[in-house]
Amino acid sequence: MTVSDDCGLAMVKGTSHVGISVSDLDATLGFYRDAFEMQTVAEIAFDETTENGRYEQILGIKGARGRAVLLRVGSMQVELFEFSHPAPKRADPSRPVSDNGISHFCIEVSDIEMHCARLQAAGATFHCSPLVFFGRSKATYLRDPEGNVIELYEKIAAVEADQG
Repeated sequence: MTVSDDCGLAMVKGTSHVGISVSDLDATLGFYRDAFEMQTVAEIAFDETTENGRYEQILGIKGARGRAVLLRVGSMQVELFEFSHPAPKRADPSRPVSDNGISHFCIEVSDIEMHCARLQAAGATFHCSPLVFFGRSKATYLRDPEGNVIELYEKIAAVEADQG
């Protein structure tokens, strides 16, 4: 399939944010703020009456109640949700990335080793040390305190790749 600029897809501007449902908003919020230096953009407590029921509608959950925080660093935004109703079903924090559904999201960094050290100190667990791919990038997967998988990615020069 060939996609041309005149077929309407050019109207997509990019990714706005990643949304993550968590069991402990305060702890997870601290992790993302400290580990990635994210800033809080917005905080809200919501229920079925918030915004005239729009949260209930967009979430597709009758009687939805909880809290949400939107964080930003650079152009990357992460929205964290903690639901008080309905009672959430906790995800397996060690679920494999091969399970169907969104398996991870990726954050591009400029110094992957420095970020790995910072994230490990903040409580992240890593699948492996950063690896060189195709001589052009370094990457690794890590898990936040809730078990969500994040890829750290760094573009590298070909000369550096030969030394790695």
